[in-house]
Amino acid sequence: MSDTIEPVTARIDQQQLAKELVAAARAEGVELVGPDGLLAGLTKTVLETALEAEMTEHLGYEAHDAAGRDGGNSRNGTRTKTVLTEIGPVEIEVPRDRDASFEPVIVKKRQRRLDGIDEIVLSLTARGLTTGEVAAHFEEVYGAKVSKDTISRITDKVLEEMTEWQNRPLDSVYPVLFVDAIHLKVRDGQVTNRPFYVVIGVTVDGRRDILGIWAGEGGEGAKYWLHVLTEIKNRGVVDVCIAVCDDLPGLPAAINTVWPPTLVQACVLHLIRNTFRYASRRYWEQMAKDLRPVYTAPTEAAAAERFAEFIEKWGALYPAIVTLWRSAWSEFVPFLDYDVEIRKVICSTNAIESLNARYRRAVKARGHFPTEQAALKCLYLVTRSLDPTGKGRARWAIRWKPALNAFAISFPGRIVPSSTY
Repeated sequence: MSDTIEPVTARIDQQQLAKELVAAARAEGVELVGPDGLLAGLTKTVLETALEAEMTEHLGYEAHDAAGRDGGNSRNGTRTKTVLTEIGPVEIEVPRDRDASFEPVIVKKRQRRLDGIDEIVLSLTARGLTTGEVAAHFEEVYGAKVSKDTISRITDKVLEEMTEWQNRPLDSVYPVLFVDAIHLKVRDGQVTNRPFYVVIGVTVDGRRDILGIWAGEGGEGAKYWLHVLTEIKNRGVVDVCIAVCDDLPGLPAAINTVWPPTLVQACVLHLIRNTFRYASRRYWEQMAKDLRPVYTAPTEAAAAERFAEFIEKWGALYPAIVTLWRSAWSEFVPFLDYDVEIRKVICSTNAIESLNARYRRAVKARGHFPTEQAALKCLYLVTRSLDPTGKGRARWAIRWKPALNAFAISFPGRIVPSSTY
């Protein structure tokens, strides 16, 4: 019982203390925020108290303790230092010792920012702000000048983390794998559109797992895809039930080379998206409703009947859409053999489209990237921001148990739920 009471009591005491501090600040006309505000004063006090405690531990005696007299190393005053914190710049007094052997931990030597500031910079960058916009944000909100070079150095710290993420171990089985691409402008002598391929897996417990991001040149062939997929396999992926992709040259063959039993499915999402490119925006909503019976049909014959109805309504106005679907029909129809729950996974646009939207938002303000690495860093920061664990995982946007049962029946012996499900 006491274990339950103590945390509650501590929380109440903290709330009471906070109320008393706020009341005292208001009574004395002290602002809560700002350079001379209550929060800045509290932060200064906490940091200086922690540094003084570190000095005491370093020397082995308290300040003004007689035990320190003529005992060799001793305190040697303080030096003033300004550190940037989440509430703005705070000026603190850092204790010194005579032989300069004191190495503080809470605010290290030459450290000018608390760790939380770096996370703010990374978060703002992941949300699409340029280095100049982040610098302006700090000056406007915190009254602190942070150079664009400093911001770039902060974001460069994630490069090593990005390499670790790109090489991390993966799950052994993914019921579904998506290969998607986003095109970014990169300066390589001249500014060109470069594809960056994102491989997304659905785990056996229904999570979206971003396996990695690879830069392409455009027009990649089987050799390129074999390299990417072999890398994924070497990171622990033993089996993939269905791989969903566009008609990228060499990709289907590479998938079946790496995982022979895998079924390769043309991406229905991209087929639908390409349909809208030929149509006026004002017809998109109605056209989407008329296409839905085609890709939700129970059989190929039923889908053909629904498509004939679609042609009757839209064919005269948009013949290019009819041609598009007829040319892709043979790659589309295998989709109709899947259980309805499996179709939901393949056709669920939310998780993929929301990811692409976040990527596009982050790159929109930049115009172009100076290097391939800068583009990869930007995409990784977005991926990192989506998952507190840093692995790029998120709960899928559908109920997973019906789909898991459908996969277990359709692919017997290949789907094993994780122990954490």
